[in-house]
Amino acid sequence: MEDIMFSLNSVWLILGAILVIFMQGGFILLEAGSTRMKNAGHIAGKTIFTFGISSIVFWALGYGFIFGENGNFLVGLSDFFYSGYEIEGMDYSTAAYFMFQLAFAGISLTIAFGGFAERAKLSVYVIFAILFSALVYPVVAHWIWGGGWLGEHGKQDFAGSTVVHLTGAMAAFAATILLKPRMGKFNKNGTANNLYGHNQVFTALGVLVLWIGWFGFNAGSTFVVDDGFFGFVALNTNLAAGAGAISALIISWMVLGKSDIPTMLNGGLAGLVAITASCAFVETWAAVVIGLVAGVLVFYSMKLFERLKVDDPIYALSVHGAAGVWGTLSTGLFATPELATVGQPGLFYGGGFTQLGVQAMGVGVSGAYAFVISFVLLYIMKKTMNGLRVTEEEEIMGLDISEHGSYGYPEAFLTKEKKISS
Repeated sequence: MEDIMFSLNSVWLILGAILVIFMQGGFILLEAGSTRMKNAGHIAGKTIFTFGISSIVFWALGYGFIFGENGNFLVGLSDFFYSGYEIEGMDYSTAAYFMFQLAFAGISLTIAFGGFAERAKLSVYVIFAILFSALVYPVVAHWIWGGGWLGEHGKQDFAGSTVVHLTGAMAAFAATILLKPRMGKFNKNGTANNLYGHNQVFTALGVLVLWIGWFGFNAGSTFVVDDGFFGFVALNTNLAAGAGAISALIISWMVLGKSDIPTMLNGGLAGLVAITASCAFVETWAAVVIGLVAGVLVFYSMKLFERLKVDDPIYALSVHGAAGVWGTLSTGLFATPELATVGQPGLFYGGGFTQLGVQAMGVGVSGAYAFVISFVLLYIMKKTMNGLRVTEEEEIMGLDISEHGSYGYPEAFLTKEKKISS
């Protein structure tokens, strides 16, 4: 029976890894649809090769920095260049667990690159993918999941609202500051222009793919199937996503007079991000509340960042940053005594402010580390690589042709060029 459960748990982890890796397809559709046609091929291509880079770096360094033994409260210091060995006495395959964690690292990097969209050089993606995968994500992940100091304090982050989403968002924030806004985004008087994405159907399909993949993200983080608890985690995940989409749609309708589709889509994603930390620690009614708040929060944070002249084409700061903060803090409010297998119950369940304080500390320290280190790395790259950004001419023509020599939509652009030349 133990052998059967070992096999089932290992299959469950591999299935979770596949679902999380498939989320890269969701990000391709989401990002390509949310940006302009002239950059669609570039966005799709860079997502594939940067996931390849993060996979190799995670194998060589990242896994060891997170889970390696002989380390300290900051990083692990063993298990580099993971050989596929198995640890005896585990409930699942160590190699399957490695693949699951690798998939998470790749998602955090993809979130970070949302802040680079439509203006960063291809070489910047290559180098920052290596640096982020080695020096940024693994450190935060070790602090919380790998036996580091935040984990010892009882930091609750079941599937990564902080580790994956906030870390990626803060790196994206650093990039938006150093890259500066896209051409035409802001007027001289400070008002913003809408640089509409070219395909809302792609964006919506991307959100659906991400929604499905999130069941691997959250429910897969149970690691085992024998107690069936993954079903409860999946239920909370779905409820929060639905609530986020609904509240974002309603608030945009109330404020703008129109039910804005991108806001609704981002609301669903915000609900998913927010519930990621708490999906195993809260009751179903709390999951709905967490999603509802996330949907409203993403709407107002989008407006705030635009008012601050931060050009975030994919809304990574709102969806993964603001919602990631809220989701992490929410466990300090709603975690129940029965479900809080890590840390303490939340404020509303008699736990006082203890867990909420731990969650706030984790958000502040992890977010600050990810932002500062990413900013320093990108600043050094900017000074040594003749800038992070493509030229104005290259940005106008689009990164498809300027960086790759071909169009993502060749028929559309070649027909246009033919008409102009004739």
